[in-house]
Amino acid sequence: MSTTAGSQAKAPAPWKADFLSHISKMPSPEFVLSTLQAAPAGSPTPYIPRARFCIFRGMWAELPENKHNEAPMNERVYESEMPTFTSDVRMEKIPQLFASSAGHAKSVEQAQGSGGGGPVEAVWWVKETGTQWRIKGKAFVVGPDIEDAEESSGVRTVKSEVGKGMRCVKEEGKEGWSWKRELAAQFGNNSPGLRGTFRAPPPGRPVGEPYDDKELELGTKVEDLYDPVARKNFRVVIIKPEEVEATDISDPATARRHRYTYVGKEGEEWKVEETWP
Repeated sequence: MSTTAGSQAKAPAPWKADFLSHISKMPSPEFVLSTLQAAPAGSPTPYIPRARFCIFRGMWAELPENKHNEAPMNERVYESEMPTFTSDVRMEKIPQLFASSAGHAKSVEQAQGSGGGGPVEAVWWVKETGTQWRIKGKAFVVGPDIEDAEESSGVRTVKSEVGKGMRCVKEEGKEGWSWKRELAAQFGNNSPGLRGTFRAPPPGRPVGEPYDDKELELGTKVEDLYDPVARKNFRVVIIKPEEVEATDISDPATARRHRYTYVGKEGEEWKVEETWP
């Protein structure tokens, strides 16, 4: 079974502190997430864009403290610059992340576990600071199979690619850190009402079609952190940034755009360029 080695990076990304400071000023940390959907046969291009609003849930391995979260928590062993959001596996964005990845999953069935890695772009408009943040990279999905005894290729991909972006800050706690525990903690960080959405009828399905109405219902509140139906549908998605842009237009006379490009070289993890907005 693969383990989490962690990154050798010595310090946080140069954009991280400002990003988190700005996001903390938003009433709700909403952002627009764009993914790629395979185009219909005969289209002039292989992919078409899809966009929707999501909620930023913190950086991976740095789940914010929540006094209402009763789930067991990992120690703060790792830090990262990888934004997370949660999703229902039945939503269209999950198979899109698999189908547009290097693995090119061809069916929804192939997107039920951990894996993915498709390209995404996430954009926050922080009105409170007059700044637009844009993060481009690849998105990986963490599902309930993340610590199965027999690892799938998707699990290995997630642990390898995401693991490279996890910076170890507490060596003595590495052996006890668990992907499965982090997934459960993310679930517990949601309110019972939001957890209940993972037991709602199938998203996007016509209401006239039959479904499992004994297990699935609108308006459900889930108190059980290990509710089998909700947890089967729950996913955490991790964005691994390759390029980050901060466009500050708070003062038109001094407006600037700063572009941070990940280069991964020792001594220079991020290349920084100042441009006109």
